[in-house]
Amino acid sequence: MRILVPVKRVVDPNVRVRVNASGAVDTTGLKMSLNPFDECALEKALQLREAGVATHVTVLTCGLATSQDVLRTALAMGANDAALIDTAEATPALDSLGVARLLHAYLATHDYGLVLCGKQAIDDDIGGVAAMLAGLLDWPQGLDASALDATAEGWRVTCGDDSGTATWELGGPCVVSADLRLAEPRRVTLPNIVKAKQKPLEILGYRTLGVEPAPLARIDALSEPPARKAGIQVPTTAALIDALAARNVFGNTGVAA
Repeated sequence: MRILVPVKRVVDPNVRVRVNASGAVDTTGLKMSLNPFDECALEKALQLREAGVATHVTVLTCGLATSQDVLRTALAMGANDAALIDTAEATPALDSLGVARLLHAYLATHDYGLVLCGKQAIDDDIGGVAAMLAGLLDWPQGLDASALDATAEGWRVTCGDDSGTATWELGGPCVVSADLRLAEPRRVTLPNIVKAKQKPLEILGYRTLGVEPAPLARIDALSEPPARKAGIQVPTTAALIDALAARNVFGNTGVAA
């Protein structure tokens, strides 16, 4: 069985981004890295291969040629090969549905038994690609997975939801999106970075897949979050309760003061 791991190139999570005067995030000169949720998904895919459940792990990203750096990182972690769908001038128009459509078109000509991706990207936090791709493929899905195990019929997935966790049994090929708890990414060593340069990296033009990104979502405005007000210090627990009650905290949560 082969596993496809879609990944995304994002601003490094340790870097603070700023909104420029034109109302956009300027990434010039900022350190870019592999999306943390995708790292966890890739680690789980590698563990499944090492356990003999899978035979091959492919990483794929949609974007510009500069995204090859995160693919090489993924190859250094242990992926067998990588693919870049170069979206060129269509990149600004690429939204979650556009990415899902590109992945769907890619999967139409490739055989994979599991698509395992991060539940969201840390730059836009939408988290829609996995569900949209499952819908396009008509495959079962498990979102926000914190555990994933192979069964005789398919997969057992533990997913987070509003009430806690739910365990699902998924049969056949499926799409699973990873929470950070799914796996702890391994360290990338220098010898593996060198080896990654020799691994296959396929580059496809998005037009070869017959998909023309047409965004259904747009950003109307982008601004810095409001500055947080300075907190206060209280001397006792009783004073803390009084301060919370004065701000109607208990009333908003339905707890009597």
